[in-house]
Amino acid sequence: MIEAETIESFNTRLTVDTSDLKKLTPAQRDTIKHYGSQAEALLKNRDLAMFVHHYKFELADNLTNITGHTDVDNRTRIAQANHLSGIDGFVTSLKRAVYHKNKILTWENKQQ
Repeated sequence: MIEAETIESFNTRLTVDTSDLKKLTPAQRDTIKHYGSQAEALLKNRDLAMFVHHYKFELADNLTNITGHTDVDNRTRIAQANHLSGIDGFVTSLKRAVYHKNKILTWENKQQ
């Protein structure tokens, strides 16, 4: 069931093109900076990092425990690799948000 928080998160997701900073409104730049600050806080959260790394280690262990080459083994291997790739993609999206925030802050400092 979709909850109100999920709908709000979807409606406030970041959909701004950051390829040309000159075209961004001050409100859009503020949104990107806020989003990047939130991502940075998550990246610096030691508890989150611990759980992310534990999950990745668990996935790696699962991959190494698949020793066969049957269709089921191969499908399981692909599924585990996709899970691992997904968590890496999530961390990369956090890093990208921080990068865009820093890019805007640098650009704004040069404008002054």
